[in-house]
Amino acid sequence: MEKTLREIARIVGGEIVGDPEVVICGVSGIKEAKKGDITFLANRRYMPLIDSTQASAIIAPLDVGPASKPLIKTADPSAAFAMVVAQMCPARISHPKGIHKTAVIAKSAKIGRDVAIGPYVVIEDNVKIADNTIIYAGCYIGHDVEIGANCLFYANVSIRERITIGSRVSIQSGSVIGSEGFGYTNVDGVYKLIPQIGTVLIEDDVEIGANVTVDRARFDKTVIGKGTKIDNLVQIAHNVVIGENSIIIAQAGISGSTHIGRGVTIAGQAGLVGHIDIGDGAVCAAQAGVTKSVPAHTIVSGYPAKPHEEAKKINACVQRLPHLIETLNDLKKRLEELEKQIKPKG
Repeated sequence: MEKTLREIARIVGGEIVGDPEVVICGVSGIKEAKKGDITFLANRRYMPLIDSTQASAIIAPLDVGPASKPLIKTADPSAAFAMVVAQMCPARISHPKGIHKTAVIAKSAKIGRDVAIGPYVVIEDNVKIADNTIIYAGCYIGHDVEIGANCLFYANVSIRERITIGSRVSIQSGSVIGSEGFGYTNVDGVYKLIPQIGTVLIEDDVEIGANVTVDRARFDKTVIGKGTKIDNLVQIAHNVVIGENSIIIAQAGISGSTHIGRGVTIAGQAGLVGHIDIGDGAVCAAQAGVTKSVPAHTIVSGYPAKPHEEAKKINACVQRLPHLIETLNDLKKRLEELEKQIKPKG
């Protein structure tokens, strides 16, 4: 599909700098782009590539100066580029349709209009699935589960019993929702499982990556708030509550009964202890070890996690330790020599 730069600018509501009649026939990253492609610049570290990229045009921030390539300036280049991709490269995925003959569906289950159920799906008693939801092959839906409209579950997703899922929820392959919470008590040296009798509530417009585990609550419910996006390989423990529109990135782990506010970012491999509060808009940086509550709109990093500016200073000192040890050893030698010189004879 070909479009002129003028047409693309109309799609994203951007300002053209350069020739508006440049023809665009593809989309690509700024490093990989070739002639005829449009790319985007969202991360400032790629600014040096703005003149060297082979792309025919660039979607750029409003404050970018003159460039050798035509630009479309916009307040959010990443979002604008996503709009262009959707227009020029529409998804060609063909989702399942209808109910496959190998699916096992309990008689008491209530299936809405235009629901698609793939091969070897198992749907237990009293399940309710609303209209237009798509369930790929090999999924398991436990008893008394309620699923909203327009959801999409890829292959081998497991939804355990008594879980509630809102509308427009997407879950990638291999994820398990409602697994047993990790709660044990030591009785005479033997660990005994504490019954986990709660549930999980996933609100509307949540997207969950592959191989994510969301444990059911010990009591009450584990909650994933509306609009939250969860990357692959994330562990969310029992009774965790995550507020609306938060981002949880790959390999993060959130321990039981931790409350996470709205608009929070938990970066890759961050680990959070249980029973703490993460305030609205807070950021836990990659590999942060969060051992206590974080105030709203605060960035923390390091282990144990500290305010980011303080953590950077500590890390800078740690990086200088080899040099400081050399300096200390040198001073020690010089001190020993001075002591020998001033020591009284006899």
